[in-house]
Amino acid sequence: MNKKFVKRLVIISNRLPFVLERSSSGWKIHHGSGGLVTALAPVLRNRGGLWIGWPGTHEIADIDSAVDQAARTEGYSMIPVQLSKDEIRNYYEGFSNEVVWPLFHDLQSYCNFDPSYWELYKAINKRFANITAKNTTAEDYIWVHDYHLMTVAQELRYLGIKSKIGFYLHIPFPPLDIFLKLPWRSEILRALLDYDLIGFQTLRDRRNFIQCARALIKNVRTSGKGQVLTLSIGKRELRVGYFPISIDYEEFNIAARSKDVADEAWYIHEDLPHIQIILGIDRLDYTKGILQRIKAFRNTLERYPELCRKMTLVQVVVPSRRNIPMYNDLKIEIDRLVSEVNGTFTMSGWVPIHYIYRALSRRELLAYYRTAEIALITPLKDGMNLVAKEFCAANIEEDGVLILSEFAGAVAQLQRGAIIVNPHDIEEVSAAIYQAYSMSKEEKRDRMRKMRQIVKRQNIFWWVNSYLDAGIAGNLDNFPPMEEHISFHR
Repeated sequence: MNKKFVKRLVIISNRLPFVLERSSSGWKIHHGSGGLVTALAPVLRNRGGLWIGWPGTHEIADIDSAVDQAARTEGYSMIPVQLSKDEIRNYYEGFSNEVVWPLFHDLQSYCNFDPSYWELYKAINKRFANITAKNTTAEDYIWVHDYHLMTVAQELRYLGIKSKIGFYLHIPFPPLDIFLKLPWRSEILRALLDYDLIGFQTLRDRRNFIQCARALIKNVRTSGKGQVLTLSIGKRELRVGYFPISIDYEEFNIAARSKDVADEAWYIHEDLPHIQIILGIDRLDYTKGILQRIKAFRNTLERYPELCRKMTLVQVVVPSRRNIPMYNDLKIEIDRLVSEVNGTFTMSGWVPIHYIYRALSRRELLAYYRTAEIALITPLKDGMNLVAKEFCAANIEEDGVLILSEFAGAVAQLQRGAIIVNPHDIEEVSAAIYQAYSMSKEEKRDRMRKMRQIVKRQNIFWWVNSYLDAGIAGNLDNFPPMEEHISFHR
């Protein structure tokens, strides 16, 4: 596509790339830490982009200056979508995270198929569409993200919007037998088919989607081969592809070499001298396999008692979705299990599990990536898992070992270097920990170099360019750096 025909890259997501918090002195701005923000913020920065999303608070009074400040800092424009407490409860915590999230992660027994959730989900998607329609032109490329906003394109088409609209699903797409359990399966599929390009993390996700479309929609045909296929329904055509998301490799690689990070890493080493660190970093979620990981570590200490005093599991859990009862129950069970393991195995001068329940600062995160000998990334199912890629990018000494779940999307790219495990098999994970502990320096270096090379080559800009090439036959060069004033629009 000729560059002059593309004005802006417009990102639509449930959240803006920051969260506003009211304090006694006004609004505090907390930068987002999720995978979507980590991936897209470097792409939009200073390119004249626009991000539409919820600012993380139901309060709306005097937020204009705070959002404007965030926009200036980040280098692109932002528009907030306002949500009330009840809307957050039923659209975000309800349909998005009590229906779609567990179902798409093959945990249908966790679903709450409340019909009122679906009605509000559609209404909020319509609100996002109305705001998008008012603030975009036919020259913009509209890129909608994730499971919270699957019906936005359909609402935009109802409004007469003819722009190119893409969608990217950051979580897995379930197989047919799981998807069929969704009461609104046909409505969601038909809404997704109003996008011009649908992107998934993996080939498996794309295959699952096409299988569901063929089973539930009449006259669906596919053509083409390779990463992107064409889907035809009557006279309508759209494209369906898989585009594994990534990180800004150079940013992580350079930041990991900074003096601040090196100093922080030294303090960690001083606190845990002569001990190999096994690192787990997860958002609090039942899909991350935290309980199974702790049980596998306990099994390691039981099967290989010679490793006591020689390794410690540093498990970081970032608080998440605290208003959903299932997450509170998970937190209680993690606390109990950590206490049980530590109570059983702790010796003078050595505690087997260091449990951190908070978000780490950027400096702390990179320091742990540099310090840890082993990263234990074992989700029960995950769209991609960027922590695995961040660990590789920050492992500048190339002496770390990655143990990775076979159910993480990242396994397709990192399988040549990682030790691949079934997270449900605690004895297999335990054996993998022993293998990583015993691995020679040469093998560690060879494995890590392979992974770092793939993350460097297929970085976040490669991801965006591959998606844009399929969506508009263009790339990031179609969105030149912004020269005009960056602003917040109401």
